[in-house]
Amino acid sequence: MTATAVPSECRMANDIARNLAHLPGEEAAEAIAGHIGRFWDPRMRTRLYEFVDAGAEGLDPLVAAAVKRLR
Repeated sequence: MTATAVPSECRMANDIARNLAHLPGEEAAEAIAGHIGRFWDPRMRTRLYEFVDAGAEGLDPLVAAAVKRLR
């Protein structure tokens, strides 16, 4: 039996969320969106959006809120 692989973009976004979790929710989501918008390649953002569209199992809720801001 093989485990479902979590896309690297999801792991990285969750790492960013963990690092910014000390901020209040809305502020954290905004900071995550800002980081992804500034530093991620457009292809990486596209893969993250596709993951969110597919249900985003395992994605931190702050990342999901950040994706809404990025779109």
